[in-house]
Amino acid sequence: MGEILVEIMRPHPGMHLYEAGEFLGPYPSGAPAIFIDTVARLDLDAGIIGGVGADDFGRCALDRLQADGVDCRHVLRTAEGATAVAFVTYFDDGSRKFIYHIDGTPAVRASVNDVDSLGKVDFFHVMGCSLMANENFRTNILDVMESCHRQGARVSFDPNIRPELLGQRRLDEVIDPVMNACNVLLPGIAELALLGGSQDVLENVNRLFAGYPLEIIVLKRGSKGCTVYTRNESVDVPAYVVEEVDPTGAGDCFDAGFLCGLLEEKPIVECARMAAAAGALNAMAFGPMEGDISRRNVAAIIGSNA
Repeated sequence: MGEILVEIMRPHPGMHLYEAGEFLGPYPSGAPAIFIDTVARLDLDAGIIGGVGADDFGRCALDRLQADGVDCRHVLRTAEGATAVAFVTYFDDGSRKFIYHIDGTPAVRASVNDVDSLGKVDFFHVMGCSLMANENFRTNILDVMESCHRQGARVSFDPNIRPELLGQRRLDEVIDPVMNACNVLLPGIAELALLGGSQDVLENVNRLFAGYPLEIIVLKRGSKGCTVYTRNESVDVPAYVVEEVDPTGAGDCFDAGFLCGLLEEKPIVECARMAAAAGALNAMAFGPMEGDISRRNVAAIIGSNA
């Protein structure tokens, strides 16, 4: 459950958003949408709760999700407001800058009155950016998450912290309700430090396991791969070396690959390899969810690096 939007992108690094110039897009986007589209392309049942405007940008996003097999029955489509948009630019050091138009749009108006209508939910996935965009939407997400969790769903959480959306609020007050239900946490290095309060990775991991009911922490380290921690062990899995075109959405695709592996009851190492392959495939194309991700292509990357 989370925001569905389109992304308008600078075509080259170093182009500031305040400068007049070229953009490319619209591209279907929104971290939850990228995630769930990847799950569908990996041939697992996938659905999203979100909202779009009754406009061409909404059509752009929904056409892609539906074409890839995402269940969009619980996507609000309304003429009362335009589809959410994010503008993004990149810099040579790998950093990004966003301008969001999400709050007040249909992206933050979705809700579910009858959780039973969702059917059996194995994983309910939450993105931190979805919790930061609008307080009412955050409350709706938490309500649905808690209902699904009570009915047996596991909760996965990518903190996906966006300072542009967090504003003056404290991070813990925004995300603690999710952390208190979370089974699988998928942070980056900087996010782990914010969550654990230390610059020492292992100290942060131990603090989080001590403070929350976590089963797995998957630390995403970009081109250095990932480290998967359970309460009993840890394992390092390297990234796959590919020609990177655009890193947008790679982390969301990584999340999807890892959870698909868990749903198929694969060993932790195999889950991480699926995740790394999905992220690598997305990074090879320009656009948030334009990578050629499929079960066959994920297997091919894993096989070629065996």
